Amino acid sequence: METTIPQSPSSPSSPSSLPPAELLSTPPRPSHPPSSPRLGMPIDRRLLLTTSLAFLSGFTLGSLTAGHMASLRFRAENAHRLPVSNPGWYLYHKSKNYYKWRFGIVEGLRKGAYVAAWSTVFFVVEESLDVFRGTWRAGRTMEEMEGVDELDIRRIDKGVDGSRDFLSSTLAGMVTGGLWSVWHQFPITTAARTIRLGVLVGAGFGLGQDGLRWVKGRWGGDGERESWIYRGARNRQIADDVQRSIEQE
Repeated sequence: METTIPQSPSSPSSPSSLPPAELLSTPPRPSHPPSSPRLGMPIDRRLLLTTSLAFLSGFTLGSLTAGHMASLRFRAENAHRLPVSNPGWYLYHKSKNYYKWRFGIVEGLRKGAYVAAWSTVFFVVEESLDVFRGTWRAGRTMEEMEGVDELDIRRIDKGVDGSRDFLSSTLAGMVTGGLWSVWHQFPITTAARTIRLGVLVGAGFGLGQDGLRWVKGRWGGDGERESWIYRGARNRQIADDVQRSIEQE
C-alpha cells in the first residue's frame, strides 16, 4: 500500500507566490526632473559651453591685441630700411603679416586658455556651492559630511534645486575675485576692490539666471534633462532596474 506524502501549501510569504512588482518593492522614479539646472543645462553641458565661449573670447581679444602690437613693432624695427619699389612693398607687407599673426596666434592661444581656466573656476565654484547648500538643506550636518548615501536622492534634488539662486553666484564671484587677487599678488586695497567687483558681477549674473528661470517657469516648457552627476546615484539606478523588470514582465 503506497503512502502519499501530503505537500504543504506554499506560504503566502514565499518568493514564488509574490508578483514581480512586490519582489522589487522600491519607490518608483519620480516623473519630474530631479532639479532645475542653471540656464536650462546640466553642469557638464554648461561648463563645456561657457569654457568654449571664454576661450573664443580670450583668443579673439588676445590675438588682435598681440597682432596689432607685433605689427607696430615690425614697423619700428624696419623703419630704417623701407622698400622703394612695388615688389619690395609687397614683400614688406607679406613679412609684416606673417610676423603679426605668428605672435598674435600664440598670444591668442595663451589668453584663450587663461580666460577659459578662470571661467571654469567660477562655474565649478558656483556648482559646488549649489550642491553643498542643497545637501546641507537636505539634512546633513557639519559632522556628517563624509557621504550622502543614507539620504534620499529626492531630498537632495529638492535641496539643490532650492539652492540654485543668486547667492551661490555671488559667493562664487567673491571666491573667484579672491583667487584672482592671490594669484596676481595684489595689495590689500586692490584685492578688496577686485573682490568687490567679483561680488557685483556674480550677483548680477545670478540675478540674470534667476530672471531667466522665472521667465521659463512662467511661460516656457519643462524640457530640462538630467546631468551625468546624478545618473549614477544608487537609488535611481535601482528605480530604473525596477521599472525595467516590471516592463519585461
